[in-house]
Amino acid sequence: MLKFDYSTLINAPIEVVWSFHEREDILQLLTPPWQPVKIIRREGGLKVGAISEFCIFLGPIPVRWVARHTEYEQYRLFVDQQIEGPMKYWLHRHQFVAENGKTNLTDSIEYALPGGWLVELLLGWWVNSRLQDMFRYRHEVTHRECIEI
Repeated sequence: MLKFDYSTLINAPIEVVWSFHEREDILQLLTPPWQPVKIIRREGGLKVGAISEFCIFLGPIPVRWVARHTEYEQYRLFVDQQIEGPMKYWLHRHQFVAENGKTNLTDSIEYALPGGWLVELLLGWWVNSRLQDMFRYRHEVTHRECIEI
């Protein structure tokens, strides 16, 4: 099992950062423009049972990715888990912690690649570097949008 964490202190109250994540267009806002991803649907907001569906392109091959929210605590966390997609396992925790009028936003991901430990050994560093780029972008957008509110 591989792990990835990315944290940023956002200069906005937790309610503002949380509300930003509730926006209808949040997936469009947080998807980096260089990623070959098409957003198919988002239903149910952030609460348990919510669904997000994407079509991602692995080279020329389209792959369906569906995630369902499995945990929800307002102003604290929501968790999504892959129910269909390219990973053997994917669990993504979005955590929000208030710190002196600001918000520490942390994305924590546990994942397993198909093919077992050897594939993870060979490709885990590459997946983590792609996640680093993606979450740097997401947190920059979140910071920018939340301080403008």
